[in-house]
Amino acid sequence: MNDIKIAILGLGYVGLPLARLFATKYPVVGFDINQERIDELRKGHDSTLEVEDDILQGVLKDSPKMETGLFCSNQLADIADCNYYIVTVPTPVDSTNRPILTPLYKASETVGQVLKKGDTVIYESTVYPGVTEDECIPVLEKQSGLIYNKDFFAGYSPERINPGDKEHTVEKILKVTSGSTPEVGKKVDALYASVITAGTHLAPTIKVAEAAKVIENSQRDINIAFVNELAKIFNLMGIDTHDVLEAAGTKWNFLPFKPGLVGGHCIGVDPYYLAQKAQEFGYHPEIILAGRRMNDTMGKYVSSEVIKLMVQRDIKIKGSSILVLGITFKENCPDVRNTKAVDVINNLKSYGTNVTIYDPWASAKQVEHEYQMKVTKDVPTEKFDAIVLTVAHKEFLEMELKSLLKPEGVLYDVKGILKKDVDARL
Repeated sequence: MNDIKIAILGLGYVGLPLARLFATKYPVVGFDINQERIDELRKGHDSTLEVEDDILQGVLKDSPKMETGLFCSNQLADIADCNYYIVTVPTPVDSTNRPILTPLYKASETVGQVLKKGDTVIYESTVYPGVTEDECIPVLEKQSGLIYNKDFFAGYSPERINPGDKEHTVEKILKVTSGSTPEVGKKVDALYASVITAGTHLAPTIKVAEAAKVIENSQRDINIAFVNELAKIFNLMGIDTHDVLEAAGTKWNFLPFKPGLVGGHCIGVDPYYLAQKAQEFGYHPEIILAGRRMNDTMGKYVSSEVIKLMVQRDIKIKGSSILVLGITFKENCPDVRNTKAVDVINNLKSYGTNVTIYDPWASAKQVEHEYQMKVTKDVPTEKFDAIVLTVAHKEFLEMELKSLLKPEGVLYDVKGILKKDVDARL
């Protein structure tokens, strides 16, 4: 354990908190191809807000030659003397919901260029069972000329980062680990156990660890899909869904899920990875994909409910003004990856409405780049025909939303966090 030097590839929502944690005990080089990201981190600031500036600055070093600490770089030479390589790059899906493994291939090629005998490569990116050994290892072997489980080894430890959560930080979440051999599994487990205070669970194989990751979020996705369907049913009956869930929740074993927009990089993506692999084996996963279909339609459902309320109040739809509160995928977090608030906005715009997006957390530059939408960080001063709260940012709870509405305006609460003077909620 005294000779460990770690390279973390990918310094986003997963990689940076992990790199910071390991840097308290080991020499760590954080590698990212984004020069702008490297420059930002070297100045001691994390725009994702996952690592507070003073904590980041407490481990930063200005050279890759160190006993402990974190050096951030986009230069391959700076990770050449590492012996543990941890890959934390994103694994999204394309427009047809098929897994995109390109970032993993690219990261594996990068590691393969500096891989040496005795090194261990650990993947944390969400994948379907088999990706590490069937897709990534061949790239490492080809690029390095080394032989798997003879010259170098591998592990898989699924990320469990919860963006925006300052209570359940990386060291406080139990970590699943695995290795390409029993001996390597123990080494990988010991490495994580040395910094994860919540403990570790050593899975018997890499495939088991990969499978555990995708079912964690698939389970949540299916449960949320169930309450989303309930919301649609109870809305037709004129029953408040949240009142029903509160009453049912008095039973000790009732699961506390709420309806909503299911976005983000995990819950809205992981089920497709599992479904893809299942279909390769000739099995069509019905419940998993049914849950995905339900949750993927909620943006359209919310927008149609808002428009319906506006029509009932004789508000002219075409040319009407609508304020959407929040475009990030979750509250009190700047992460806009795979946000379903965008579905609500696009559907509202399809009716010919003029939509203003207010989000004090989101990066206007990133939203423009990802979704070609304008977002403001300033509280609007004009009055709107409708307001749709899509994200439960703390700032929205302190606003007098009714003061931003026209006399017959509609207030719709997707998150169910406002007082009951709203016109409708999901």
